[in-house]
Amino acid sequence: MHTVGGLLLTEGLADLTFERIAREAGVSKTTLYKWWPSVGALALDGYFHAVEDTLAFPDTGDIRADITTQLHHFVELMTTTPAGRLLTELIGYSQTDKDLAAEYRRRYSSQRRELATERFQRAQDAGQIRSTVNTGVLVDQLWGSVYHRLLIPDEPVDFAFADALIDNLFEGITTRP
Repeated sequence: MHTVGGLLLTEGLADLTFERIAREAGVSKTTLYKWWPSVGALALDGYFHAVEDTLAFPDTGDIRADITTQLHHFVELMTTTPAGRLLTELIGYSQTDKDLAAEYRRRYSSQRRELATERFQRAQDAGQIRSTVNTGVLVDQLWGSVYHRLLIPDEPVDFAFADALIDNLFEGITTRP
């Protein structure tokens, strides 16, 4: 996975093939085909391993600080490294590669959503967010907005945007004494 992640982050998807990955990683194409149904699915797996640590969700007990930290890490990764371009490429390819689309949902978006939802649910349990708030929708409101700007770049994706999202969101969901 390190080989694939490195190739992706330096070169993107354009020249990525099973043959090239097998050669660079020193494995057989048969091995690759056994574990990944398409080069897109393999690329996604490599991408996931390359960014997983950066996109971890902290849990300091302060939901606003933790979400701000994670969203800033996501924005930085998407705007200052090749990972942002690569993620938009993977999303684009997933529109015509059904194996990649399935793996994207299973391996990346579902897991990322689950981590964020779990963090919000722990905040609900701690009384930091009203119990009636749908935590899945919170995830969509924050990260969905960033993905929208990444895919339709009419406006910048930056820390000011992330902070405005968080400010708008938390004004409506935080508990009041």
